[in-house]
Amino acid sequence: MSTTLIIASALVAFQAPPDAARSQPRESVIAPGAKLEKVFGDGEFTEGGAMDADGSILFSDIGNRILRYDPRTGKTTVFREPSGRANGLIFDPQGRLIVAEGANVGGGRRVSITERDGTIRTLSQGFAGGRFNSPNDVAVDSDGQVYVSDPRYVGREPRELEFEGVFLISLEGFTTRMAVDVSKPNGLAISPDGKFVYISDNGPMRRALIAARVGDRGKLHDSKVLYDFGQARGIDGMTVTTDGRIVAAAGAGNKAGAYVFSPQGQLLEIIPTPEDPANVEFAGEDGKTLYICAGRSLYRIKTTMTGFRQWPRGH
Repeated sequence: MSTTLIIASALVAFQAPPDAARSQPRESVIAPGAKLEKVFGDGEFTEGGAMDADGSILFSDIGNRILRYDPRTGKTTVFREPSGRANGLIFDPQGRLIVAEGANVGGGRRVSITERDGTIRTLSQGFAGGRFNSPNDVAVDSDGQVYVSDPRYVGREPRELEFEGVFLISLEGFTTRMAVDVSKPNGLAISPDGKFVYISDNGPMRRALIAARVGDRGKLHDSKVLYDFGQARGIDGMTVTTDGRIVAAAGAGNKAGAYVFSPQGQLLEIIPTPEDPANVEFAGEDGKTLYICAGRSLYRIKTTMTGFRQWPRGH
């Protein structure tokens, strides 16, 4: 049973990026009068986030289940348990659920696909004969091809890949390693025009937002840093808006929140969260409600932005 907690409006007050004094005034990404709401708080560690056709939000609880929050009733129910240690979630253009199943006890270490009739099958479980380390996040292009990030943060299973990379899975399930300069890839998102894949490199080597150009047959090249977090906690999951802005779960403590970037990597605004965020997803009839998976909880807030998605059509 979910609960709703209204967080003080001061929490979501505009946080200016360091260079705001030199920037032109702009409309806040938070809708006038909007407040951050806590709609669920009984998880172990919330992640993922994907809107289903009925407007409900599927999200992962890394304790090995996928939950469904229904905004019409305010209730949260179990969608799938066990989930294969589900992490990142996304629906493809046909309305099928793509899941990055991670490592650790009960982890599938695969990318699975759930058909609309509920049938679950493996889309890919590795590369060149080696099992994935721990699939973390997934992004789907307009053709239905799947990008997956494969770091290893937890799990004692023997590793079969000596590197942590980004892969492209074709419609037939063929898996190809992408030539991108990342050491521990995490969150993924694709620009609305399909020309760029955004990657979070989030480990001890570097914490940065990366953009890679999409080339022939979805292959990535010319990766470059859009924003460097330095020693601060970088990006976990992220999504994009219809006008190309990047909205990312990042930061910790008093810097935790949903970070909004321009397509060029300029930090525009931060929507603070009381728990460290892990992922973000737009939903609602108009696509302007931002859901934030953070800590043990799921939050939402009305924004002036509109989320971009391949499915459901018309949202």
